[in-house]
Formats: sequence, C-alpha cells, structure tokens
Amino acid sequence: MAVLQIYDRLLQFPLFQGMSRDDLEIVAGHTRFGFQKVAAGRQIIQAGEPCTHLYFLINGTLKIESFSDDSRYSVTEQMSSPYILQQESIFGYYQRYTHSFYALTDVNFLTLDKEEVVRLSEDFLVFRLNLINHFATQTQKLIQSQWRRSPQTLQGRIVRFFFQHTLYPAGAKTFHLLMERLAEEVHDSRLNVSRVLNCMQADGLLELHRGRIEIPQLERLLM
Repeated sequence: MAVLQIYDRLLQFPLFQGMSRDDLEIVAGHTRFGFQKVAAGRQIIQAGEPCTHLYFLINGTLKIESFSDDSRYSVTEQMSSPYILQQESIFGYYQRYTHSFYALTDVNFLTLDKEEVVRLSEDFLVFRLNLINHFATQTQKLIQSQWRRSPQTLQGRIVRFFFQHTLYPAGAKTFHLLMERLAEEVHDSRLNVSRVLNCMQADGLLELHRGRIEIPQLERLLM
C-alpha cells in the first residue's frame, strides 16, 4: 500500500486524529505497518489469543462473538470499518483478546505490532494522548455505570442487560441464551421475563426464537 493510501486510512482512526500533516506523513512513511486481507467467513482472532498487534479494520464488516465466563450464553454483533480490534488488550494485566472475530464480508486490515505502538507513543505526543484518552474513557464509563440507579422495572433491567453485554450500543445483536438464564441475570422469574419479552416482540423491538433473541436495532430499546 502506498504511503498516500496509508495516510488517508490513518485519518479514519481516533488514535491518529489531531496529529499534524507532517507527523502523519512521517508515521505513514516510516512505520512498519502490516497488511492483511481475510475472506468472508474466515476467523480472524479467537478469544484467548495473545494480543500482540493492533488490527485496524480499513474496510469490510466483522462478526464479533462474546461468551459469558461459564459459556452458557453468548452475544453476536457486527462492526464495520473503521474499527480497531480491542486496542485496550495490548497493554494491562490481561493481554489477550476476550472476543472472537470473523470476517462477515471480505475485510482488510492495517496491523501494528506492540513494539511499533510503544515507539509511536514515545515519538508522538498526540498519539500517546489519544491512547491514554481511550483507556481513561473506558475506565470512566465503567465507574459511572456502577453508580447509575438500577432500573425500577423488569423491562428496564432486561434492556440494561442487553446494553451491558455489547461492544457497541446500536445496531443488530443476537443473544444466544435460554429464558431461564436471562431470568437469573435480571433476578426475576422465567414467567415474568417471558411476558416482558413477548410484549417487546409485539412492539417490534426484538424477535424471539428457541434459545435466541434477535434485536434488529439495539438503540430502539431506549426509545
């Protein structure tokens, strides 16, 4: 990929936003980027693999699978470019991916190994600040979520469960879980959960299947 093409691609990602044109040209011309193309239907990363690179999705759409720690339920969602795969996992005490990623369409990545990430952080203040801001924002959101008032209705608790278990708070989501497990998670009876979900289905907010809940647009649950 030519330097000019790399330059244009980098502008899509928050890590490089705010950098001067001169700095971006240096990054594009002197950084050891890798390039990877993955065909539709192929797995890209398996949950539990070490995170040794940043993957910058420059075109295409991903399918992302996330599992509970006991593997009794999972969530499937989609993410389109531009997107960085779990950049928080390249540092910290657990440097492994916690989600599995698949190519839903043909996809292309720019990749950057950890040594290059560290070097860019040392050489470019704006890059370093963008990286810190990402980590700080995630921490702040997590702390704030712990102090929000608990929903007063069962539907509110179900909606909160859906949002808490997705990477992006919008778009199509598929929850693979049994009604009994959802009832356990929201601390209510299976019968009451079933009633609420059927009402939500009647309102066109979701679709119920055996062991599966399809949500066409997650953001609509808040309307």
